[in-house]
Amino acid sequence: MRPMNRKIIAVASGVLAFGVGAAMLWPGAGATVAAPAPPSGASWPEVASVKAPITALFDDREAMGETRALLVLRDGKVIYERYGPGFNADSKLISWSMAKSITAALIGFLVADGRLALDAPAPVAAWQRSGDPRGNITLRHLLHMSAGLEHVEVVDPAWEGDTVAMLFGAEARDMAGFAEAKPAVAKAGEQYNYSSATSVILADILADTLAPGGDAAARRDAVLEFIRGRLIEPTGMTSLTPEFDAAGTMIGGSIMHATARDYARFGELLRGKGMVDGQRLLPQSWIDFMRTPSATDGGYGGHIWLNRARPAGSDAALWPQSGPNDLFACIGHQGQFIIVSPSQRLTVVRLGISRDGDQLPNARDKLRAMMAGL
Repeated sequence: MRPMNRKIIAVASGVLAFGVGAAMLWPGAGATVAAPAPPSGASWPEVASVKAPITALFDDREAMGETRALLVLRDGKVIYERYGPGFNADSKLISWSMAKSITAALIGFLVADGRLALDAPAPVAAWQRSGDPRGNITLRHLLHMSAGLEHVEVVDPAWEGDTVAMLFGAEARDMAGFAEAKPAVAKAGEQYNYSSATSVILADILADTLAPGGDAAARRDAVLEFIRGRLIEPTGMTSLTPEFDAAGTMIGGSIMHATARDYARFGELLRGKGMVDGQRLLPQSWIDFMRTPSATDGGYGGHIWLNRARPAGSDAALWPQSGPNDLFACIGHQGQFIIVSPSQRLTVVRLGISRDGDQLPNARDKLRAMMAGL
């Protein structure tokens, strides 16, 4: 996730608030979860290299911000789970830009079904006029954030950018109409430009494919039914709640809600290369596409962040200098993470609120240290 400035944090945090409950450790209040002993023979998570960063994430709020949930899975089994005060395993927390990766998976289902094509012109009606350069934009370009559209994710003042205008301003009733009306400012595939509006275009394509010509209610219902049948029921992500605008378009770039456990289930789908409990949900080729560096930013794949070097001057997303090369993550504003490390057999979920400029780098570094200790 490209960091937003503090004014966006203030606007967004003032608009949305989410469920609370009693603090707990899984499986019961005050409990800890047993895990295989590390090579030293000490009991995890008492190993200092793991315990210290976890303690900092929850206790050092001035430096880290607020950690509301931390969940660690190895081989698909919970080995550690903890919640901050006021939150528990039933708390549904916002995804912010982790939603982008879920949107990519939904597009993958339709590509696998043969209803969409990765390298065909994106089926957006507003771009089909003769001579319109936007007619050359493909799903691959959209998923790689290289569509070449005049999208502005971060700007100061925040309300002059696309993100706040689209999510909370006058454009909120028809987010896709706003996003798709933007002119081309670069050739498709030429420049990386991270944009929540781009993900909303993908969500619009999803709805148009499932409910062609439908009204807002038909579009919303078709997408919800599709998500239930293809993602929620097969994975068990029963808490997953996407949000929609007044036009029936899913807000696929930033606003979904789910429990930490269900975000972990999505991470496990990706770690399993599209398989869940022996059932093939997504083709491995689609997961491979998502995890392959894009041509314009080596640290970004198909709507997912990779533990690879980014172009000079780009903000850090993960930790390519010290982590496994195959590590990847869904990342959301204010420090939402689903981190998957296939070589370590790990899926980690961290949810909370960390300021971009000072707290988020600290929280990210503690996650790195914790995973290095595992």
